[in-house]
Amino acid sequence: MKRLILIVTVLLWFGGVFGQQVLPNVSLKTVDGKAINANEFNNDGKPFAICFWATWCKPCLMELSAIAENYEQWQEDTGIKIYAVSIDDSRTQSKVQPLVSSSDWGFEVILDVNSELKRALGVNNPPHTFVVNAKGEIVWQHVGYAPGDEENLIEKLIEVSGE
Repeated sequence: MKRLILIVTVLLWFGGVFGQQVLPNVSLKTVDGKAINANEFNNDGKPFAICFWATWCKPCLMELSAIAENYEQWQEDTGIKIYAVSIDDSRTQSKVQPLVSSSDWGFEVILDVNSELKRALGVNNPPHTFVVNAKGEIVWQHVGYAPGDEENLIEKLIEVSGE
């Protein structure tokens, strides 16, 4: 009986996360202070990635730096887009803008100060990256970072582009 409950729970979770509109009606802010809703994230009919990160997370900073090194070329080759969503809370949020300003990141940085998007997508530990297809459905996700993981991300984005 416990096994059946576990299987049903897993199927419901995967059914709820994969194959549905992913981006809930959650208000966020850009680092410039402009309001943006998560359900407005898009890439003009192309897939995109959402990378959850925090200023205190060294693997997150390594991942975003590795992505930034390749981002311009990736955009030229595939037209992909990255949303880097900071989950820094009110105690560390003041560190986001200086960090972003001093970094050469070409992607859009979003603030999730109240962790609403983080909770809605079931993010527990950063870095946590999602690939969203042109329909707004999560088609892949990855937790953690090891050097070279950015290549898996671009491969997945290219694969999703050809769906």
